[in-house]
Amino acid sequence: MGNFINPFSDVGFKRIFGQEMSKPLLIDFLNNLLEGERYITNLQFLDKEQIPVSNDDRSLIYDIYCETDTGENIIVEMQNRSQTYFKQRTVYYASRAIAAQGERGSEWRYDVKAVYCISFLNFCQSEISNEFRTDVALMDMNSHKLFSDKMRLIYLQLPLFIKDVDECENDFERWIYVLKNMETLNRLPFAAKSAVFKRLAEITDLASLSKQERMMYDDSLRRFRDTIGVMEYAIVNGREEGRAEGLKEGHAEGLKEGHAEGLKEGRAEGLKEGRAEGEISGKTDVARKLKLYGMDSTTISQMTGIPVEDIDIL
Repeated sequence: MGNFINPFSDVGFKRIFGQEMSKPLLIDFLNNLLEGERYITNLQFLDKEQIPVSNDDRSLIYDIYCETDTGENIIVEMQNRSQTYFKQRTVYYASRAIAAQGERGSEWRYDVKAVYCISFLNFCQSEISNEFRTDVALMDMNSHKLFSDKMRLIYLQLPLFIKDVDECENDFERWIYVLKNMETLNRLPFAAKSAVFKRLAEITDLASLSKQERMMYDDSLRRFRDTIGVMEYAIVNGREEGRAEGLKEGHAEGLKEGHAEGLKEGRAEGLKEGRAEGEISGKTDVARKLKLYGMDSTTISQMTGIPVEDIDIL
């Protein structure tokens, strides 16, 4: 274990990006993420709960919800486990943030500001892509030109970022490297040459936490580890169940084919198939089924290796 907080925990993530004292860090990260597209000089944190459309609609809770100095809304969230309909959920989040800009009255002319939904994924989501970074925007499908810049979905699949510290080519990659490896580091790289990463090291140093902050962080870290544990159990258990189901289906199919072949051929191939399936599902069970098909005990004995007297009492 290193000297810095785990950024994937709720408290760790908000300490880095979601509080006033760390606002310059979030601005720096977003400017590196959106380099050549947007430049943010300031932002303000917004209420994380949007007003529901109806009484039946649940509120949307974001990890970080902020607005830039020029009015763009930015949603930044950390996801530690895969979810069904994840892509649809991010589209829904962004759409709600756009719709919330609507104003009543005939004077409003749909002057909406861009909404960016940035998702850190601490897992791989193949339905999104097999790349570390995926940028999604509204596009003309014929010309492949940008149709509107009002909705952007950016997915960062952290397990797919495989560069080492010396391979990082820009500050965005340095950010990702640090976030991905922070909990195991004893010294934060890049801090000696960058005021931003020096500040990041100060904010995330475990020794800098007060007693109350450390208690909150430890509780958050426990929940994070519980989440990862549940994920790993579900994956392993799912594989075991799939393997068992596959063996079960394979046995059934094998018996069916073995019996049909044995009854049809009655020769060497039937003997081979019957014995193979007898080893898998039990020689006694095979013998019982062959007997039901009307095969004589001597032939069954030859096929299964079970004594004739034992077959007679099945």
